[in-house]
Amino acid sequence: MTIANDEKWIDKEKTGLSEAAMDINLTLSTDTIRMLVQKARAAASAMKDTFEDGHDGDVEFDADTLEEGHNHDGLAEEESDDLSNEELRELIEDFNVDEAAELVAITWIGRGDFDAEDFYQVVNEARERAVGSTAKYLLGMPLLADYLEAGLDALDL
Repeated sequence: MTIANDEKWIDKEKTGLSEAAMDINLTLSTDTIRMLVQKARAAASAMKDTFEDGHDGDVEFDADTLEEGHNHDGLAEEESDDLSNEELRELIEDFNVDEAAELVAITWIGRGDFDAEDFYQVVNEARERAVGSTAKYLLGMPLLADYLEAGLDALDL
């Protein structure tokens, strides 16, 4: 099978290149997506560590009075918290419509919902389905980093 690539016809079987790898021109750079993967991993690990360390979510009670004994210094305590999740949220919220649709499409492909060959159709579907915050949607996926990485791999990027 041959496909057009910048006015040249290339035989996929001879070159070993997939149709998806040759046709995809992302608005987002792959470096940006890989940086998001790293930030998503950091945010996921920070959430796990936070509760295990007893830092957030724990309420201590005084055994004698049965009153809450959690004391903190306000903002001083917040400064020590890992802000990876908030930073990731802000980065995704700053994307334009096209970038957000591509990121969702790569996630869906990585999750196995769609095939890499259908990338542009998946981007259009992501754009059409977009309701609400893309950041909230993506950050609600516990395996976001894995899906993004798998999506990049599936697209040979």
